[in-house]
Amino acid sequence: MNATRPCSVAEAVAALRRGEVIGLPTETVYGLAADAGNAAAVARVFALKQRPAGHPLIVHLGAPQQLDQWARSVPEAARVLAARYWPGPLTLVLPRAARVLDAVTGGQDTVALRMPAHPLARAVLDAFGGALAAPSANRFGRISPTRPEHVRAEFGDTVPCVLDGGPCAVGIESTILDLSGAAPRILRPGAITRAMLEATLGVAVAEHAAADSPRVSGSMAAHYAPHTPLRLLDREELLAQTQEPGALLLSHGFDVPPEAGLRLPANAAAYARALYAALRDLDARGARMLLVEQVPDAPEWAGVRDRLARAAAGAGAGSTT
Repeated sequence: MNATRPCSVAEAVAALRRGEVIGLPTETVYGLAADAGNAAAVARVFALKQRPAGHPLIVHLGAPQQLDQWARSVPEAARVLAARYWPGPLTLVLPRAARVLDAVTGGQDTVALRMPAHPLARAVLDAFGGALAAPSANRFGRISPTRPEHVRAEFGDTVPCVLDGGPCAVGIESTILDLSGAAPRILRPGAITRAMLEATLGVAVAEHAAADSPRVSGSMAAHYAPHTPLRLLDREELLAQTQEPGALLLSHGFDVPPEAGLRLPANAAAYARALYAALRDLDARGARMLLVEQVPDAPEWAGVRDRLARAAAGAGAGSTT
C-alpha cells in the first residue's frame, strides 16, 4: 500500500482483518487502531507506540448494543449516558466481559469503552463488524495527532494505511468516566464536562481519581508532551518574558508575532481543537523553551488544563514518559 496517499475504508477494513494496524480519524484525535479481539494485532499497537504493557487501551464500538458484549455488567447509568452522548467523546469504564483480552485492559478487571462520532471511524467500524482498540496514534507520552500528516510523521511506512478524515473536530481525548465503582468518577476530563454528566445522570460526579480507581489512558502525570521544555505561565508572567531568548510563546489572550509563537482562540472548544497542532508546530521549530499562557480555571477548560499540565510535566528533549 502506498503510504503517501490516504487509504480507503475498504482497504482499512481489509488491513484490520489481516491483523494490521491502521491510522483512524476520530472526532477527538487520530487513533492507532487494531482488532480488539486479535492479540497479535493489539501487541503490534503496543510495540509501535512503545507503550507500557500495563497501560490499558480504549475499545471503540460501532453501536451502543455492543456494550453487553464487552462489559459483563452494564449499569443503567451507562445506558443513559450512551443514549445521550454516543457517538461522541465519552469513554465509560465498566467491569470487563470474559472475552476482553488482558492486553487491552492492562490486566485489570475493567474495560474502557466508547463509540466514536467521526464518519470515517463509523464507516470502518460498521464494515469491520467488530470492535477496535485505538489509542492515540503517537509514540507513548508524546503529543497526540489531530491530522493525518501527524500520524505519517510519527510512524511513516510502519503504518501504511492512514485514513484522511481532516482535522479532528474536538482535538483532545475523550472524557473518561468510571462507572465500575459505587459512584461515577471522572478519570480524565474532556469535552463532556462534569456539569453535563451530572445533568444527564441526576447524581453527583466526582472529578478526581481515587487511589483504587482503574488505570486508564492518558492518566499518567507526564503525557501529551513536546520534546521542547514547556512552562505554563499566567498572562502577566508571559508578557514579562516575551523577549526571552530562544523561547516561543503560545497565548490566547494577546497577539503573538508569527516568528515569536502562536495565538490560539480564547474559546475553550476552539482552543482544544487547535492545541495539539500548535504544540507540534512549535515543537518542530527548535526553540530552547515553550512558554504557554495558562488557560482559565473554569469547567469548560478542564480538559485543556489537564492536557497542558501533563504536557509541561513530560516535556523536554529525550523524555519518553
